[in-house]
Amino acid sequence: MSNGLTGIVKVWEAKLKKSRVTARRRTNSIFSAMSVAHVDDDEDNGLPHVDKSFPNHDTYSGQWSDNWPHGRGTCSWADGCIYEGDWHRGWMMGHGKFTWPSGASYEGGFKDSYMEGSGVFVGSSNERYNGTWQSDLRHGRGICDYANGDKYEGHWRRGLPDGKGKYSWINGNQYVGHWRRGRMNGNGTMVWANGNRYDGGWEAGLPRGNGTFRWVDGSCYVGVWSKDQSEQSGTYYPSSSHSGSFDWDPQEVYLENLSDCRIHPGEEISDHPSLKILNWPCDGEDMLKNLAGKNLRASSVDGGGLSNAGSEYSFDGSSESVRDLGVGSPGLGRAEDLDMLPKGSGRPHIVIKPTKKQGNTISKGHKNYDLMLNLQLGIRHAVGRPAPSTTLDLKSSAFDPREKVWTRFPPSGSKHTPPHQSCDFRWKDYCPLVFRALRQLFKVDAADYMISLCGNDALRELSSPGKSGSFFYLTNDDRYMIKTMKKSEAKVLIRMLSAYYKHVRAFENTLVTKFYGLHCVKLTGAAQKKVRFVIMGNLFRTEYAIHRRFDLKGSSHGRLTDKPESEIEPTTTLKDLDLNFIFRLQNSWFRDLCRQVDKDCDLLEQERIMDYSLLVGVHFRDMSNAGEPLHTGARTPLGNGSPDLSQLASIKLGDHMPARAELTIRKNSEEAQLVGEPTGEYYNVVLVFGIIDILQDYDISKKLEHAYKSFQYDPTSISAVDPKQYSKRFRDFIFRVFAEDG
Repeated sequence: MSNGLTGIVKVWEAKLKKSRVTARRRTNSIFSAMSVAHVDDDEDNGLPHVDKSFPNHDTYSGQWSDNWPHGRGTCSWADGCIYEGDWHRGWMMGHGKFTWPSGASYEGGFKDSYMEGSGVFVGSSNERYNGTWQSDLRHGRGICDYANGDKYEGHWRRGLPDGKGKYSWINGNQYVGHWRRGRMNGNGTMVWANGNRYDGGWEAGLPRGNGTFRWVDGSCYVGVWSKDQSEQSGTYYPSSSHSGSFDWDPQEVYLENLSDCRIHPGEEISDHPSLKILNWPCDGEDMLKNLAGKNLRASSVDGGGLSNAGSEYSFDGSSESVRDLGVGSPGLGRAEDLDMLPKGSGRPHIVIKPTKKQGNTISKGHKNYDLMLNLQLGIRHAVGRPAPSTTLDLKSSAFDPREKVWTRFPPSGSKHTPPHQSCDFRWKDYCPLVFRALRQLFKVDAADYMISLCGNDALRELSSPGKSGSFFYLTNDDRYMIKTMKKSEAKVLIRMLSAYYKHVRAFENTLVTKFYGLHCVKLTGAAQKKVRFVIMGNLFRTEYAIHRRFDLKGSSHGRLTDKPESEIEPTTTLKDLDLNFIFRLQNSWFRDLCRQVDKDCDLLEQERIMDYSLLVGVHFRDMSNAGEPLHTGARTPLGNGSPDLSQLASIKLGDHMPARAELTIRKNSEEAQLVGEPTGEYYNVVLVFGIIDILQDYDISKKLEHAYKSFQYDPTSISAVDPKQYSKRFRDFIFRVFAEDG
């Protein structure tokens, strides 16, 4: 018997003895009021029924096997706690109900004597929590109705709201957004009972960073928020109905508006079921073996049993969903987890590195700092400019290439523009009515759009330009990507804008890039430099960590990154010949994918577009401590940690789709093999994907490129091919990379 295990047993015994001193007198009355029905041996698979009373005044009545409670049974502890439910070799396991002397109760799943899985807790104060549990703590999705009338619905971690959630106060105030360790943290919206609202950043329960405060009359205050008044700055935008002077201090939000928005601490559980280990009168060595086999996580009582390698919520680019603990994590020793270890040595070694935010923040002194200021000033003016309510039924004149608006921005300001510290420039909006309607169609809130693009240090520049020579910028919240464009690309977008608009309006689940604005900055003076840029949705703006990303075209020439595994970062964009998976989707999702890819390719073929690709981001659900994805042979397409039914109903095509990635291996041959042979080894993954780079038409330069490369390589292997041929090859490839999980 090891000293470590002996110490664990002594700690548990000490806790039990301490609680029994004050509650022993209540035991008989509570237990005598409880009735346990004897079950026939036929229904119990032959397990005998016993009634046992122990010297320490604990009692057990139920099924018994090999000196352990096993099957259905009821245990009453001397301190008044009672458990009635399923047992497995001395452990609460399955479904059961646990009640405390205070009147509180829990009914739901148990595993290794922990409250785990789905369950309902009703506190002595009538607080009620209905949701998922892990290691005796609220963890996952759940709804809590507090004793004071408040309500929280959303994600939990280690017993506290953490992740996405909605908190409703009894006074009518409501917050919807992100949480961290029981406080509002990240992006969120607070709506007060009087109709006023704040949308923006939060930190430690208070507004922090870029945000907008809106009044019921439509007026709004947009700026940077901080409890430190010296750090706060912003601009007030009156509504059309507002008249008179503006007199309002943003600090009122901190001092008054949030004073009645306190988060209820909730009822604490006085004695966790995992501590109620019976002092069974069996051989001591057998008991220690049983304890060692279960490897109970005693430290989880105070939240310490869940390591960083375990379930994790985060909104900085890492995983939102609860992820299963990897093999080797502290406190994990279950047989079913050990069964998930990869079998065989032929599997390629895959190492997942920590994810980081891409790009460098553009601050003062950066070569493109003035350009960023110009862009932000222009967008603020374009989006905030008063306009009639936008209808989705646009006239053909709205798509006219000559439909553009020029605005001059002198440093001293003008009647329509504010003074600024950048150089004199002119700003051009292309087809403003169309892009305003597109933003409405894509459900983009104008104030949120401005906050993302125009906040302090809002843009990050990616480290190197793309293959086309264009530069890419990301907003600080990763919602939007800004790409500088050639004049030819801008012409293609304007030319196909009418067909694009009709397409995205007709197909809500389209996979093609979402465009939100097309603009131009023209510097005045000797340079006369023009910079055209388009604002797009960022496909990888996701709460899951993207561990692998692939750019897939269906061609083989030049489509190999050829990097060793040790050099592949989560931000490395891999290509067709790097892909070693087949992504298996649930049947209905796969059929939706096929239909939508066909529709999207029809549009691009009709507009004579080629060289587009499917960008795929892969998040591995099951990770080991070493950062390696663990395979599983399970046939379920959703795998471990699957979304619940409500989540499944809300999943959109290409957006956070659960799937299984089947490992493939290519044959060693001189001819490039686009899709490898399936191996039968699977990974539970979450996918995000969409069709990007849709502004390259098959012009004279691409025709010449095709002719030149056709002399050197197989014409079917190169990217520059006729749009009809490109579309067919692209579809055929995608329908091989994605498959039904049947």
